[in-house]
Amino acid sequence: MDTLARLELTIAERLAAGDAATSYVAQLHHRGVPVIARKLGEEAVEAIVAALSGSSDDLVGEAADVLFHLLVLLGEKGVALADVLAELDRREGTSGIAEKAQRSI
Repeated sequence: MDTLARLELTIAERLAAGDAATSYVAQLHHRGVPVIARKLGEEAVEAIVAALSGSSDDLVGEAADVLFHLLVLLGEKGVALADVLAELDRREGTSGIAEKAQRSI
């Protein structure tokens, strides 16, 4: 099992346990999707700032925060990481320009 799959499992366990006294994931869960989504956005902005003006170590840390909060949001919404990975697999070998043109607006 890879790192993201283990993290997804840990997040699912903490969402199910729901102990906000001991789990940051449970705290986010209790605050709801808008707070989780906003936190993901904040972490994404911090990753952008690190990419533009920080060190590689800063970017690594912020990228890890983005992935963590994305997995929390996916877990909260009941979306499996495997579904996201399957979508990436589906897109593999397709030009980003062509893929974007195929999306309905």
